[in-house]
Amino acid sequence: MSTYESEFLRVLESRGYIHQVSDAAGLDALARDERVISYVGYDCTASSLHVGHLNTIMMLHWLQQTGNKPIALMGGGTTRVGDPSGRDETRKLLTYEQIDANKESIKKTFSKFLTFGDGASDALMMDNAEWLAGLNYIEMLRDVGRHFSVNRMLTMDSVKLRLEREQELSFIEFNYMILQSYDFVELARRTGCNLQMGGSDQWGNIVNGIDLGRRMGTHPLYALTCPLLTTASGAKMGKTAAGAVWLDAEMLSPYDYWQFWRNTEDGDVVRFLKLFTTLPLDEIEKLAALGGSEINEAKKVLATEATALMHGRAAADQAAETARKTFEEGALAATLPTVEIAKADLDGGLGVLTAFAQTTGLVASNGEARRQVKAGGLKVNDATVTDEKATLTARDLTAEGVIKLSLGKKKHVLLKPV
Repeated sequence: MSTYESEFLRVLESRGYIHQVSDAAGLDALARDERVISYVGYDCTASSLHVGHLNTIMMLHWLQQTGNKPIALMGGGTTRVGDPSGRDETRKLLTYEQIDANKESIKKTFSKFLTFGDGASDALMMDNAEWLAGLNYIEMLRDVGRHFSVNRMLTMDSVKLRLEREQELSFIEFNYMILQSYDFVELARRTGCNLQMGGSDQWGNIVNGIDLGRRMGTHPLYALTCPLLTTASGAKMGKTAAGAVWLDAEMLSPYDYWQFWRNTEDGDVVRFLKLFTTLPLDEIEKLAALGGSEINEAKKVLATEATALMHGRAAADQAAETARKTFEEGALAATLPTVEIAKADLDGGLGVLTAFAQTTGLVASNGEARRQVKAGGLKVNDATVTDEKATLTARDLTAEGVIKLSLGKKKHVLLKPV
């Protein structure tokens, strides 16, 4: 039974998005009786957002689906400073031209999840450079800076962790939380915004914005954060051996995106279906009941639905069909060469260099295999090989009973124990 009366918070709670709320009763009443206008900020540090951003994008999606108004805030101004949250070192400062190019590139992601327009619940896209870039430093110190306590700023995780590790925190980064707080106040004044959402690492910055709004006379402001995602095994969500899982199809193909979700750990499937698809909860519960090897069917549903949201239904179905042809019995001979090996070869562990060189001939020699490992050119089941001493065992067999070896993007061989 939900503790919330508003549809917005009930949906977020039921799908697993809520970590902290600043005033749960007040926000619930606002969402029930009036309208929530909420923003999430996205700095333009790369030309694409990645899977780690999906949680908050989906929160904006459900905000709009429940009749409220989302704002996607581009950090054209704050990217010039760099957010120290969760960082061990100072971010590399980008040129204004790089920031603008990144901003234009990532804008197109949001149209997949939000409907933009002039209606009451239509999404807005704004850029904080509009008010930050022209700030007068003296006036900023006098009007905004005076409301901040350095003592309190030093207790924020983004600052405290860096200082405890005796890692340098630049003065420009130290100011980031002031700028983020000021964003909240400006959006409150310009659009009636009353809620800021973000990952749990942003809690301190968001609460500072609420406090600044109170001191500068805005209407009541609220904070809501989602959990920072880790996988069931404790790994950071969206990071693979090959790097970030990008949302832009030009940086990561829809097929590779589909494979990322298909390779979800068993313990994460239901949670990710709730977070990263729009499937109704009763359908997800039916998938949750699948046990044993049937969990792979739920993983395929997750992969296809998540890919359809990001890249469209046609691209998702094509990725699923490509995977089916690549891995499932009956289509292997028509798609990929298959090398049969004795089951005993996997019992003692088949050296990965041997597998690529002698067993399959994908590379000419063990030495060439080593060079490819260092260059990131070899993959096992679409995961980049990073250890030349790694061995292949029965644990590496896919649900279809094969091990896929890849050299680059176009040369693949399936190992099939008999």
